[in-house]
Amino acid sequence: MVRRRIITLVLLGMFLSGLAAGEDGPALPPGLGEETVEPALPAGLGEANPALPPGLGGEAPGEGPALPPGLGETEHAASLEGESKGKRLTEWLPFPLHGFWEVRAGLRTQADPAQPSDATIGETRLQLETETSLKGAVIDFTGDLYGDAIVDGLDFDLRRLRLTWTPVDAVDIRAGRQVLTWGTGDMLFINDLFPKDWQSFFIGRDVEYLKAPSDSIKIGVFSDVFNVDFVYTPQFAPDRYITGERISYWSPLLGRRAGEDNQARTNPPSDWFEDDEFAWRIYRTQGAYQFTLYGYSGYWKSPAGMRLVTNQATFPKLNVYGASVRGTVGKGIGNIEVGYYDSRQDRDGDDPFINNSEFRLLIGYEQELAKEFTGGFQYYLEHMMDYSAYKNTRLFLMPQRDRDRHVFTARLTKLLMNQNLTLSLFTYYSPSDGDAYLRPKASYKASDRWTLEAGGNVFLGEADTTFFGQFEDNTNVYAGARYSF
Repeated sequence: MVRRRIITLVLLGMFLSGLAAGEDGPALPPGLGEETVEPALPAGLGEANPALPPGLGGEAPGEGPALPPGLGETEHAASLEGESKGKRLTEWLPFPLHGFWEVRAGLRTQADPAQPSDATIGETRLQLETETSLKGAVIDFTGDLYGDAIVDGLDFDLRRLRLTWTPVDAVDIRAGRQVLTWGTGDMLFINDLFPKDWQSFFIGRDVEYLKAPSDSIKIGVFSDVFNVDFVYTPQFAPDRYITGERISYWSPLLGRRAGEDNQARTNPPSDWFEDDEFAWRIYRTQGAYQFTLYGYSGYWKSPAGMRLVTNQATFPKLNVYGASVRGTVGKGIGNIEVGYYDSRQDRDGDDPFINNSEFRLLIGYEQELAKEFTGGFQYYLEHMMDYSAYKNTRLFLMPQRDRDRHVFTARLTKLLMNQNLTLSLFTYYSPSDGDAYLRPKASYKASDRWTLEAGGNVFLGEADTTFFGQFEDNTNVYAGARYSF
């Protein structure tokens, strides 16, 4: 049943994309529009500076398709036929309009006993974005309307509805729904405490969706000495974390992987102006280097505690203090970032139901290895504070963590066919946990408007209780096609 829904959505997306292109629009790539998109290979975890994830954003393509037959055939339109010939549909609107239509499908490579379906994604998505000026300010909007065969019905994701105002040259104010990011990591985060969408990341959506939006006010103050960014979020914005809805996870209470029938129960702090968050950074560029200090006050972004009585995962209070430096090192770019995670409700480390405080470290380096071939490498450390107190109070149900969790990452990217084909591989490997996560991906720009993509999410692990190992049965491949306008 789910596979039939996926096929229906894929065909519907192709059909509507064809209508958008019009009779004079670009031809579909070979095979598109007459059969479903075949799934393909994986890609990684953390932040591509920024976002974190990398690769955020999108540009409006060049010339668009002709108007569909029947549009604009009034006497007035006919009199303007010569003037309007070749004009794309969005140019008739009184405001700029860009976006894309996308279809995407994915399947597990093996059965997952905790999930009723082998499908991980089967959606068609329309994104629209625009902006307008209003008395010295700019309002911009980005919204996604999508339907998914895995979760019945249509849904809407408001990615951005933001007002940007510059009252004086040295101050920028941005208020409203927006995607925020900072830090130096590539798909690894220390001081970026803005919400992430891990579910999208693991099922094969575009990497831009790793960054989730929040309702915030960001104030930037600039000077010759240093710059300051201050972000206030009046209502706590948690990660879109793994709940079991699509991706199964290890449940220590059940002693096994939990999935759709045993979704995580949570109760995030949600009172406006009481359960709020503050984040700031002070940064300065000196020569080829940028130096930054960070601060955050709020809550753990994903569940980091437990109430046994109600069997609910919780979000304990958290402060984070950090620093980073990024700049030229030899023929490439290097970065170092540190952060201290102050678990405010368990500063002695003796509460077995709340995460201990941690020290985190990230060291990274990237450079061009050959023509149109780049490589990036990172080392990441999580060091648990008060480890003796943790061991003395740990419940026997809970698997014992190591004091130190080490993770190495590598990113390899090769451009081919006049940079129209991009092959990439992002890998995470943890020698302390004995697990790994691979994200291979191939992206082909078939025309100015059409982009085809295939990839996968491969999880490996010696134990079901480690971070990547718990997702081993969720290994999946996916494929997608996007028409931009």
